[in-house]
Amino acid sequence: MSDSPRGDAAPVGIDELLERVRAGFVRIGPHEARAAAAAGALLVDIRYAELRERDGLIPGALVVERNELEWRLDPLGSHRAPEAVSHDLQVVVVCNEGYASSLAVASLRLLGLHRATDLIGGFQAWRSAGLPVEV
Repeated sequence: MSDSPRGDAAPVGIDELLERVRAGFVRIGPHEARAAAAAGALLVDIRYAELRERDGLIPGALVVERNELEWRLDPLGSHRAPEAVSHDLQVVVVCNEGYASSLAVASLRLLGLHRATDLIGGFQAWRSAGLPVEV
């Protein structure tokens, strides 16, 4: 019998969950993300509007707020973005600091987007690396 009231696996804390999720894919840094985008990867900014307005945007990134991500990137979905053309699409998810994006990648991978990854350090790492930002 488990410790969970539902009878399934025992609960884990967010730090352990992030560790488990991240063990399933290779994360990339800002310069790798830029190179991936230049090679055809889709950068997807999931930050909420206030952060985008405050800090700016990565040029060429598709903006999809987190609560719409799966619907917009599912190649089989009726509400998919035009860029969501294949399960083989390389997607680099960008949040503010690289935490929510890891959880988002886990969800995208469950949808079959096997090349989904995220940006280590998020938008803040991109900006700190001196990479282009639209204000």
